[in-house]
Amino acid sequence: MSEKQVDQIRDAVRNKYAEVAQGKVSCCGGNETSSCCDSEQLIVSIGSEQLGYNKEQLASLPEGADMGLGCGNPQAIAALKPGEVLLDLGSGGGFDCFLAAPIVGPTGKVIGVDMTPEMVSKARANARKSGHGNVEFRLGEIEHLPVADNTADVIISNCVINLSPDKPSVFHDAFRVLKPGGRLAISDVVAVKPLPENLLNDEHLLCGCVSGAALVEDLRDYMGVAGFTEIAIELKPESREFIKNWAPGTGIEEYVVSAMIEAIKPG
Repeated sequence: MSEKQVDQIRDAVRNKYAEVAQGKVSCCGGNETSSCCDSEQLIVSIGSEQLGYNKEQLASLPEGADMGLGCGNPQAIAALKPGEVLLDLGSGGGFDCFLAAPIVGPTGKVIGVDMTPEMVSKARANARKSGHGNVEFRLGEIEHLPVADNTADVIISNCVINLSPDKPSVFHDAFRVLKPGGRLAISDVVAVKPLPENLLNDEHLLCGCVSGAALVEDLRDYMGVAGFTEIAIELKPESREFIKNWAPGTGIEEYVVSAMIEAIKPG
């Protein structure tokens, strides 16, 4: 892929999620008929609970933080501890960051990184409402993180890495910023077989977390080359039930599923 194509993909994704942050477009690639896009309340009460978050977690969030953009619950595998530094790749409105903040506590820190200025502004506004003093949001690309070497104990991400046109660089930079012994705890959409051309080249499906999904074996290779060990990718076949609503009638649920992805930076 040429640098021009990479930039075009980033611009398309950035523009789409800027519109989401500003409330100009629905949460599912512009598909207004999708069940997760009917209303903000529905996103919270059905969408996020369906992904594994509980009502207590959702009730603790500042209004506007849950935008219905995830495909799983990385908190469930992050095993966060007090005092840890957490980095969230593609932090959006701050949803997972605000859930992590009270767990890592005042001796810990939560850093969210997003490449969309409108999302970062929204997350910072949400942070002012949350009352958590251990959360900050930075503007930057997940392939080139604005974070120092050996900073994070754990990196999470929720349905964002599939949007990157340069996934090997995402994992290389994640490896750089993790402390030795640090871990990845990622929820993302992955491909279980190659997508046909008509789905692969659909910009709406790219921004909707479908056509950019990497094959499982490719993800393993990217992480292994970056230096990660103890790589585990657990497919979630039940996710097909909500994925098919992202683009009804296209059959995308036969090609992609949600997965929980874990790996370790050797100590």
